[in-house]
Amino acid sequence: MDERIGGNSFKFGDRRTSDVVICLRNKKGRPELLYSHSFILKSKSKYFADRLLDPSSCSYIDIQCSEFDYDLHVELLKRLYLPTDSLLDSWDSVRSALDILQVAVALHCAAIVDSCIQYLEAIPWEDSEEDEILKVVSQLGPIAMPILARIQPVDSSATKDVYISAIRFATSVDDLCPPFRDELRTSAQEQVEYMLGDDDDMPFVTADDDVKLETRIGLSKIFSSFETELSLLLESDVTVELAENKIKHRLSDLEWMCNILPKMDLMKDFVAKWVDISNNLLAILEDKKLDSVMWGLKLKLTEVTSKVLDAVGYGNVILPAPSRVQLLKSWLPYIRKLKPVLDSMSNKDIAFAYKMDEDLCQNIEGAMVSLILALPSNDQADILAEWMDTEQLRYPDLSEAFEVWCYRTKSAKRRLQGGLDRLDNAAASL
Repeated sequence: MDERIGGNSFKFGDRRTSDVVICLRNKKGRPELLYSHSFILKSKSKYFADRLLDPSSCSYIDIQCSEFDYDLHVELLKRLYLPTDSLLDSWDSVRSALDILQVAVALHCAAIVDSCIQYLEAIPWEDSEEDEILKVVSQLGPIAMPILARIQPVDSSATKDVYISAIRFATSVDDLCPPFRDELRTSAQEQVEYMLGDDDDMPFVTADDDVKLETRIGLSKIFSSFETELSLLLESDVTVELAENKIKHRLSDLEWMCNILPKMDLMKDFVAKWVDISNNLLAILEDKKLDSVMWGLKLKLTEVTSKVLDAVGYGNVILPAPSRVQLLKSWLPYIRKLKPVLDSMSNKDIAFAYKMDEDLCQNIEGAMVSLILALPSNDQADILAEWMDTEQLRYPDLSEAFEVWCYRTKSAKRRLQGGLDRLDNAAASL
C-alpha cells in the first residue's frame, strides 16, 4: 500500500522512513507499535492532525481501543496509505466497510468515511445486515443520508401510485400472458397482502378512495372472468380439465381478495356479489354433466364460501336478513351433500386429495350456527326443520343452534306473557 506524495514514497510500517509511532493498546493492555508517517496521518485524518500539533505527541501517539476494534484500527491505518481513488475497490463486504466506517468516523478520516458510505449505499444488503446498518448509520448524522435514502419511507403519493399499479397487475385477467406472467401476478398479490399487514404503516393506503376504487375494479374483473369461465362449463366442446384449471385459478384470485378486502373495509362488496351469484353457480355445479368430476373445483368453491359464511356469521359484514337466509339456504344443502361424498372417495382411494379438512369443517359449522342464531326466529325454524328432515345430520351439526332456538322459543313466550301482564296491571291502576 504505497502512495507517492511530493516525490517521496511512504509505506505503512516502514520503520526506516517512519517519523511517527502509533501504539495501539486494548483494554487488556496488549500493545502494538505501528510505524507511520506524519505527512500521511495529517493529510488523511483530522484526529491525527490535531494530535500531532501537540509537541508531546509529535512522534508517539498512544491510542486506547477495545479488543473488538483493535484489528479495525490496524486496517484503517493501512488504508490511509491507499490512493483516494483506490479506496472504493478495497472493500470486499458490507461487514468490513461497516466496521471500519465506525472507526473512520471516530478518527475523522473523511476520505475513508466517504468511501465506506458510497460502497454501503450501492452494494446489495442481506436482511440481517440491514438491521446492523441501520443501527450504525443512524448514529452518524447527516453524512449517512445516502445510505438511509435507500430505506426511508417514500412519500404517500408515490406509495399510493405503486400500490395502485400493484393492485392493477395483481387483478389482471388477460389470458394473453407472456412467460412467467402468472408467477409475477402471484408475487404482486403476495406483496400487496404484505403491505396490508397488521401494522400501522399503511393506513393512508387502505383508506384512500383511489386505492379502494382500483380494488373494486379489480374485484369486478375477477368476478366477471370467473362467471364467464363457469358458464362455459356445460358447453359440449369444453375440455373439462382445462376449464377446471382456469376456474380454479380465478377462485384462487377470489380467495386472495378475501384476505385483503377486510383490511380495506371492502369485504361487503365481495359478500354481496357472492350471495347474488350463488344460485346460478350452484345450478351449474349440480348439473349431471359435472356430477362426478371437478372435485378440486368443488372443494375450492367450498373454501371460498367458508370465508363468506365467516364474514357474515360473525358480523364482520352486515347483510339484511333475507340475504343471510338466501346464503344459508343456498349453501347448506350443497355442503351437506358434498362432504360425505368427498369423505367416501377419500376412504376408497388414499391418493384422493380433495377431502374437506377438519379446520375447514369446523369453520363452516361454527359460522353457520352463528349465522342461524342471528336470523329471525321463524327463519331459524325453517332452516332447522329442513336440516332435521334430511337423512344426513352428521354434518354440519346444527344441534347447538337447535338447542338455543328451543330455549329462546319458550323464553320468548314467557317474556311476551310477562309483558302483557304488566300492561294489564298498569291499565287496572289507572
